[in-house]
Amino acid sequence: MGRSRYKFIYPDQPHFMTLTVLGWLPVFTRPESVEILLQSFRFLMSEGLRIHAWVILENHMHLVAQSQQLDKDIARFKSFTARQLLDYLHQKKATTLLGQLEQLKLAHKTDRQWQFWQEGVHPEWISSSEMMRQKIEYVHQNPVKRGYVDYPEHWCYSSARDYAGIEGLLAVDKSWW
Repeated sequence: MGRSRYKFIYPDQPHFMTLTVLGWLPVFTRPESVEILLQSFRFLMSEGLRIHAWVILENHMHLVAQSQQLDKDIARFKSFTARQLLDYLHQKKATTLLGQLEQLKLAHKTDRQWQFWQEGVHPEWISSSEMMRQKIEYVHQNPVKRGYVDYPEHWCYSSARDYAGIEGLLAVDKSWW
């Protein structure tokens, strides 16, 4: 995963991850920008990615997932979505956000004008069912703790709905349960 000091301990096992927009900029405030993430996940899921829990907020997302090569799948996700989201921002003429992404770009990223995601995802290997429950609870409580909703299942960009028996936006793998 790039220059991050954090590594996927067991790339084929479940990990908790946080993906953050550079500078914590609020990019995921419109359904179209969130849909870019969801479409990319759907594609990766068709190739074997298993998502156990997820939430998307305005400037970051949390994810509990696994695949045969999770490190590579997350790198593919970040690369593809960065290109798509930058195209989307250009299309919407979001010059302020694009300027900030250009200004915040890390100096060693000399091959591009903008950087979208912060480096790394700080993956945490989920080593037990108890840890899985804790991480999923953390993921689902994120919008509640921020004061956006009163109940986790009220946040539509989350797998909390799936765990509450409501069909969500992504097919969640609850087989660990």
